[in-house]
Amino acid sequence: MKKIVLLGYMGCGKSTIAQNLSKITNIPFLDLDKCIEKKANLSINEIFEKYGEIYFRKLEHEMFVELLQSDENTIIGLGGGTPCYANNHELLQSENVISIYLKASIDTLYNRLIHNKSKRPLIANMNEEEMREFIAKHLFDRSFYYNHAQHKLGVDGRTVEETVNDILEILA
Repeated sequence: MKKIVLLGYMGCGKSTIAQNLSKITNIPFLDLDKCIEKKANLSINEIFEKYGEIYFRKLEHEMFVELLQSDENTIIGLGGGTPCYANNHELLQSENVISIYLKASIDTLYNRLIHNKSKRPLIANMNEEEMREFIAKHLFDRSFYYNHAQHKLGVDGRTVEETVNDILEILA
């Protein structure tokens, strides 16, 4: 069964686009972080606090593999860091996967994240300059992994509908 995997940096629109794509295609959307929280019976923040990042990344990898191996057609939204650990970027090239990197510029990400940064533990306590620098550095570090996706879609200046239509063209 085909898995549509959406990846990219936090704020690029993975969840919003996946939910819209799911409505149009009738393919269920699974948010990897929510699946981990359900299985662990803890929030992502609680997992990090109690057990640390290495434990979280192990859980994340196991859940990603589990979702890829299921018999269902699904749209999977990855966490921003998922492709960068446990060789998850190699799974983006799997035969039963259509992986799509939602590529956003530093400015786009900054403008989207500044409004709800309190919900994002990584950036919650940063000032504007620190946040812009953090996004730039992270994006640079992660781009190698993100670019393993089979398809790259620029989301700068595009509406959710336009991006969903771009994905539908890829799937056609």
